[in-house]
Amino acid sequence: MNTQTPYQQTNRFPRHPWGTLFSKSPRKWFAAFFLCLSLFQPLGAWGFLGHKTINRQAVFALPQPLFGFYKSHIDFITDHAVDPDQRRYTDTAEACRHYIDLERFEKAMPIDTLPKFWKLAVEKYSADTLFAYGIVPYHVQTMLYRLTEAFKNKDVARILQLSADIGHYVADAHVPLHTSINYDGQLTQQHGIHALWETRIPEISLERYQLTVPIAHYLPDPNDTLWHCVETSHSHLSAVLQNEKQLSQEWGEERKFELVTDTKGKTKKQVKTDFALAYETRLNHMVENRMQTAITAVSSYWYTAWMLAGQPDMTGL
Repeated sequence: MNTQTPYQQTNRFPRHPWGTLFSKSPRKWFAAFFLCLSLFQPLGAWGFLGHKTINRQAVFALPQPLFGFYKSHIDFITDHAVDPDQRRYTDTAEACRHYIDLERFEKAMPIDTLPKFWKLAVEKYSADTLFAYGIVPYHVQTMLYRLTEAFKNKDVARILQLSADIGHYVADAHVPLHTSINYDGQLTQQHGIHALWETRIPEISLERYQLTVPIAHYLPDPNDTLWHCVETSHSHLSAVLQNEKQLSQEWGEERKFELVTDTKGKTKKQVKTDFALAYETRLNHMVENRMQTAITAVSSYWYTAWMLAGQPDMTGL
């Protein structure tokens, strides 16, 4: 895959609500860059807790004999679920792998304008354009091929790293805001909705979620499966935005936000627990449902790579 950086085509700092500030001054950009490294976790779908939970639960959805191999390495699979988000601060080619701005290509669902295979999409739009607007469905294709090759070679270290990585990207595809140019509600005056949906709600409600899912299955058309995930995520976008806006109008700023002090003594503005729970209820528990679907998809991609590799014997590896 062409690794040319998408930032040659746009001033946007992908998937970061401060992108317009960073792009105007190199000095401000670098200052803010190191501030982010020191104060904040990387921004990405599901947050650290969500991604680690999805990868961990996906292990328990695997059938034998693959379950035994992944179970013995479950800590690695869990801990390294956030590696792609961490790479975004050191690899300029990384950010576009986490999302796709469907509105740049599609006027309405279903997805029938944007080619679903990389080579065809490049012929129609150019690699630079695709990089600029996100490539998560295409990158999952690449990751599946790499994971399949790693299984064929019985390269344990590469199998584990690629499994953790593809789990992250597949999970990202299940987040509605990762399918839209309005990724943080910045176009509808809903700044912060990204973190509310994918981080704040799971932090509050995760212990109550039912995350035991059906056993993974072989995907006869893994590319079509991933595009279906993206399309389904995008179909939830209007509900994500409209319910938050309506609830914010009903509650008002004072009831919605509170000031909290973290363990380092830093004071920050945070959405109140009651508001987050009310929003989750209005979404009919969408966050939990998308997390469940992501877990099934992640485990099924691992299983499919192993099947495509010829079901190599992983005993003792």
